[in-house]
Amino acid sequence: MPRRAANRTIVRSALALCLLSGACASVSSAQEPTPPASPASTPVEIDRVVAVVNDRAILSSDLTEEMRASVLEPNPSTTNENAEDALQRLISRALIRQQIREQDIQSTMPTRDEVSARVAALRKELPICIRERCATDEGWKKFLAAHGLTQDRVEAYLRNRLIILRFIEIRFRQGIQISQEEIADYYKGSLLPQYPAGQAPPPITEVSPRIEEILLQQKVSALFSGWLDNLRKQGDIEVLDPTLEASTNSHNSGPGAP
Repeated sequence: MPRRAANRTIVRSALALCLLSGACASVSSAQEPTPPASPASTPVEIDRVVAVVNDRAILSSDLTEEMRASVLEPNPSTTNENAEDALQRLISRALIRQQIREQDIQSTMPTRDEVSARVAALRKELPICIRERCATDEGWKKFLAAHGLTQDRVEAYLRNRLIILRFIEIRFRQGIQISQEEIADYYKGSLLPQYPAGQAPPPITEVSPRIEEILLQQKVSALFSGWLDNLRKQGDIEVLDPTLEASTNSHNSGPGAP
């Protein structure tokens, strides 16, 4: 099938998927009778599909929301967000969520208190929040308004991150063993050089638990990156926005960010 015809088929399938799932509110509402537009009426933009990941549509509104929410990321570089990077995160997240089974959702779903604790920590610790004084209620309201966010949107974003992070822990951390030799090598090769001459480093027995956690995270990260890279290679990822397609092709070999 020619690529243009295939794209049209995917667009129709994706729109049908959106309508069935109720995700395209603006599209479904267009089916209802509407009164004649008056000269003063404001035109309503129909949400469009920008990409499809294994039959799961990513909408332009999803992309807009992801770009706004990028300010919540701890990496300062994401504050200068662009649509290409935001789309890569949405694609990676869609691939991961498709791998989470129903029973996994139950075991990874955070409680309301856990989400509230994450929001509170973000308000106090996120660099941009420190600058904009998000720890105060007034500062937090100004921060949300300035970046086009709401309290509910922030909570939903952090909740989804917790679900994915816990799934990664469950899937990849179990069975990983860190030997005493690995801990000793890290202590000698990575930790000791950080202490200047004349400053006594902590004994290895005191820092072993922390070193073990660091090494565990490194191994989990390596396993996860390889797994996500395979998902991207094996998945059916179609970008329907030509302005985003080139960047997606260049990202298909990388793991992206959940």
